[in-house]
Amino acid sequence: MGATWTPSAKGGIAETAIVAHATRAGIVVARPVVEGQRYDLVFDTGDRLLRVQCKWGALRNGVVVARIGTCRLTPDGYRHGAYANDEIDLVAVYCETLDRVFALPAHDRRGQKLLHLRVVPARNNQQSLVRWAADYELGAIAQLGERLNGIQEVVGSSPTSSTGSKAA
Repeated sequence: MGATWTPSAKGGIAETAIVAHATRAGIVVARPVVEGQRYDLVFDTGDRLLRVQCKWGALRNGVVVARIGTCRLTPDGYRHGAYANDEIDLVAVYCETLDRVFALPAHDRRGQKLLHLRVVPARNNQQSLVRWAADYELGAIAQLGERLNGIQEVVGSSPTSSTGSKAA
């Protein structure tokens, strides 16, 4: 199972799963020919080309947790950082346990290096500042456009069954 996979293997699995889920949702997916870009994939929504950084998410106590920061090896050791909004448009997180993909607009990361998406309600019923996984589930181009713009301009989804309740 996942416990023995290397970080590179998890990244490869996540990227492949994200491609499959996006394709099922009607999103055209492209890959850069040359490695080394800040993004792993490009989503063609028809109106826009979106640079997507793919990440692996783990389910822990009803929360999908993903490292969304950068890490690279330099001559001085490992350097940790964050993606700039002008480098990527989306962070897509694949949770293997749930077999679901979540897409978070770059501007909604607020400089975070760790992402928490709640799948089930908190035991203390906290609602304030909770980021619900269902609100970010990849399921439709319409939803993707709405989240990227940060405003409600599209209603519904394609397919309509692609959206779930907050307490998934």
